[in-house]
Amino acid sequence: MNYREAGVDIGRKANALQAAAAKIGETYTPEVLKGMGAFGGMLLASRLKGMREPVLVASTDGVGTKTLLAVQTGRYEGLGFDLVHHSVNDILVQGARPLFFMDYIASARLEETLLGAVLASLAEACKAVGIPLLGGETAEMPGVYREGALELAGTIVGVVERDEVVDGKKVRPGDVLLALPSSGLHTNGYSLARRVFEGWNLEEPREELAGRSLAEALLEPHRCYLREVERLWGAGVEVKAMVHITGGGVYENLPRVLPLGLGAEVWRGSFPVPPIFGLIQRAGQVEEQEMYRVFNMGLGYILVVSPDRVGEVQALLPQSHPVGRIIEGSGVQVV
Repeated sequence: MNYREAGVDIGRKANALQAAAAKIGETYTPEVLKGMGAFGGMLLASRLKGMREPVLVASTDGVGTKTLLAVQTGRYEGLGFDLVHHSVNDILVQGARPLFFMDYIASARLEETLLGAVLASLAEACKAVGIPLLGGETAEMPGVYREGALELAGTIVGVVERDEVVDGKKVRPGDVLLALPSSGLHTNGYSLARRVFEGWNLEEPREELAGRSLAEALLEPHRCYLREVERLWGAGVEVKAMVHITGGGVYENLPRVLPLGLGAEVWRGSFPVPPIFGLIQRAGQVEEQEMYRVFNMGLGYILVVSPDRVGEVQALLPQSHPVGRIIEGSGVQVV
């Protein structure tokens, strides 16, 4: 017997990693001491020098079943951006800027073409954000994963000064919710979307999607909001709280950043809803409340600001929309 006959081809994985080495190396900054190939990635923490009380912020997340659509259609180039951007947005909520990223890729059988495309996408996403892809893990596990399934997850570490942590403590009734639009589903709700469109032609252009195919609309990469928030910080705009609208939609994510005794009102019709959501709702006969509970519905990232800062934020970020307000009480109402 040998390992290949048992379902694991070490050589195939090594070839794919070697092919991606150059792109991964392009993400390295002078602070990277050890990267791909080392047992542990090493980063000189020089960015912490001069900080008064640096707080490390870490998050682990995954792309979920969006990977199944990518495998089904052979479109892998956006998956790295999905994972990196989702992770950056998660720690940005607390005011952290990213330091480095690490990935985890697993399948029953890692094809060289697939693995190479995903690694290249991860490297390009990290390079665009300005952080190193410091290391990761690729694993073939037949028996754990079914054939054709792909697990893509990652861990991000960022840093913020302790007195600059965004924690929502200053939020007050009457504060305004300003939303930055999503590019589509981002990385949530795909188990429902896949069931709704089971048996549909994913490559056929559709009038209701402005001529785009389902594959294009569903696999549109997750947006990153780091540059927009940095623009506000650079202009000295105080953002009292920030919300990344992920799984659970506005109903579950907004309350996570609000002080006890406060809730939020979201105004239906005050923001553009990408047409893919209307198609999902009609095709699957999904109730509206369920849509807002599962999907972001076009609300990619929400900023909570004082009413007197709304005009300033909109001047700096023309894509932002007032979509609601903070109210006394608890929970979220979509009205």
